[in-house]
Amino acid sequence: MGPVFLIGFPGAGKSTVARLAAAALGRRAVDLDDAIAAAAGRTVPELVAADLADFRRREAAALAEVAAAVDAPVVAVGGGAPVEPGNLARMMAAGLVVALDVDLDVALARIAPGSRPLLDRPRAEVEARYAARAPVYRRAHATVAGGRDAATTAAELVALIARVEAGGGPRPWVALGDRSYPIAIGDGALADLVTAHLGPGRGALVFDRNLAPHVEAAVAALAAAGITVEPIAVEPGEASKSLAGYGALAEALIARGLDRGSTIYALGGGVIGDLAGFVAATLFRGVDVVHLPTTVVAMTDSAIGGKTAIDVAAGKNLLGAFHQPRAVIAHLPHLATLPPRERVAGFGELWKYALLDGEPLLAAVEAVAPWAATTAPPPPALTAVITAAATLKANLVSVDERERTGRRALLNLGHTVGHAIEAAADWRLLHGEAVALGLVAMARISARLGLAEADLEPRVVAALAATGLPTDLEPWRRPEVLARIAVDKKRHGAAVRFVACAGPGACRVVEVPVAGFADLLRP
Repeated sequence: MGPVFLIGFPGAGKSTVARLAAAALGRRAVDLDDAIAAAAGRTVPELVAADLADFRRREAAALAEVAAAVDAPVVAVGGGAPVEPGNLARMMAAGLVVALDVDLDVALARIAPGSRPLLDRPRAEVEARYAARAPVYRRAHATVAGGRDAATTAAELVALIARVEAGGGPRPWVALGDRSYPIAIGDGALADLVTAHLGPGRGALVFDRNLAPHVEAAVAALAAAGITVEPIAVEPGEASKSLAGYGALAEALIARGLDRGSTIYALGGGVIGDLAGFVAATLFRGVDVVHLPTTVVAMTDSAIGGKTAIDVAAGKNLLGAFHQPRAVIAHLPHLATLPPRERVAGFGELWKYALLDGEPLLAAVEAVAPWAATTAPPPPALTAVITAAATLKANLVSVDERERTGRRALLNLGHTVGHAIEAAADWRLLHGEAVALGLVAMARISARLGLAEADLEPRVVAALAATGLPTDLEPWRRPEVLARIAVDKKRHGAAVRFVACAGPGACRVVEVPVAGFADLLRP
């Protein structure tokens, strides 16, 4: 598998965790800063103070050397190294890159005064550096929480490495210890993707009836891995994500002879994933699920992270459970079968991820956006964009599985108002279309709160419109939308936890009073 690189903000515990994990794995531990200091005969603070550019050159050279090491060491990398051009790409090509996530206050409490020259600055400057680096760290193959004791973090890292070595090598991973799972994205043969990540088994293939022409190929791909399945069709559309739809699917699975050792394989978009996942979470008190997403929204968002749900009269996704899949296997040729409207709608989620990531992903999404208006097969560049979006989600889920620390809540960008519009429209809007409107609302509200750059809303509107997504909020500034916001599942007392952005790559969670949304959404 190659070296394991630990990246993250200073104080995340990279050096200690690298030593502990290396000992458990029987590998060599390397502290990159220590290696640089030993070669130079000077401490890192001295090198940085004397000539920061020279230090960065030494750092890049040391990184290149350890990336080529044949003994696959566990490497603790300096906090600024991944931000420097070319370094992160070199690490990801050479081995497994794992970010250690840590809250800023925890990190600063661990750092000895004077040991990190670039952090000996006013608090506001340090906070800005922390915020600027966060999107870069989220591009790692996986993320592990680093704010705990080092032994716990190292044990989780070792468990992740074992799963990665057994499951196809470096790629996006949701890192949850022994529940870690891969996100395999490819445009080759579906059977190759399946056999690389799944072992023999049995169960049911739950699919959207619109995908009936592709079921035979999916069954054959699963059979190549020694998996036998009973195909079960579900009617397309949000109406299937209901109590009635849930009951019908559960009864069908029981009638087909599934038991607690069976696995549900969900072939389809967000509706199939949500419904099949919720049934898997509750059938026989829980059976395994594997997602085979066929839409952009499902590949980058709904299939990843274990959120499962059905809709009730009060709103979307209000009855559900967290139930992580065994794997997510995204076969890009499925996207070629999507109707044009669904292709375009998928970019609602891609623009969300681009705003969370910053300028690099914004440029990449912009470059592939013309594909949405064609009937052509997915371009190769789309694989990289979908992988980047899926990686970002996987890394946020890994450190905040149940949305308790605020990290995962960032993924709700555009969804507070978007979900309300989607429900008020009685599901006549596709999810990505509603998210697009939610992103316009986010930009407007961010400006009204004094958080956004002046050009954020017109920039968001221009990007969405260029992709053919809706941008006009005016038809949706009506009482039923505001009423849906009031029962949003992210509500906290009289306020809703809302994701606002100052600009691309600079998003955070704020609390917005429910009563204030009407004024905040004014043009």
